[in-house]
Amino acid sequence: MNKIAILMVFIIFSCALISTILTLRPFGEPKSTEMDDYIIKNAQNETGSNNAVTSVVFDYRGFDTLGEATVLFTAVAGVLLVLRRNAHE
Repeated sequence: MNKIAILMVFIIFSCALISTILTLRPFGEPKSTEMDDYIIKNAQNETGSNNAVTSVVFDYRGFDTLGEATVLFTAVAGVLLVLRRNAHE
C-alpha cells in the first residue's frame, strides 16, 4: 500500500513537471513587450524619476521591494541573535 502511494505521488509530480516544461517559452524570448513599452514611455511622467529602473523598483514594485527588505532584515536579525555573545560568558 505504501509503495503504491509513493508511486502515485511520483507519477503526479512527474506529470506536473513535464507539463510545466512543455509550456515554457524559449529562453531569451520575452513574454510580452507591452509592459516594457508602457514603462519606458510613462515612467518619468507617472513617478517623477528620470531612471526607469528606479521607478520600477521603488514605485511600480514598491511593496515587493518592501517585502524583500523585510526578509533581509529578519535574516540579519536572526543571525545576530544566534551568534550574539552573552554577558555572563
